[in-house]
Amino acid sequence: MRVDELPVLHHVFDSGPDDPVFDTLLLGGPPLIGVIAVVGREPVSVVLVVLYLLAFAGYLPYKWVRNRRQEA
Repeated sequence: MRVDELPVLHHVFDSGPDDPVFDTLLLGGPPLIGVIAVVGREPVSVVLVVLYLLAFAGYLPYKWVRNRRQEA
């Protein structure tokens, strides 16, 4: 069985833009929320959230710039 054949995950892969990084960021959000719920607002969980948000917020402009360069 492949990962994209799992019951819930195949919906994410089917609706996504065929971008494994974006899919990973989308799928990584709920487990991160679970870690915060279990651990609480500790320095480790805050660092994880900041890294997640930086990765998500940085990846979208990166893709935009990359696509603009390919079109030019």
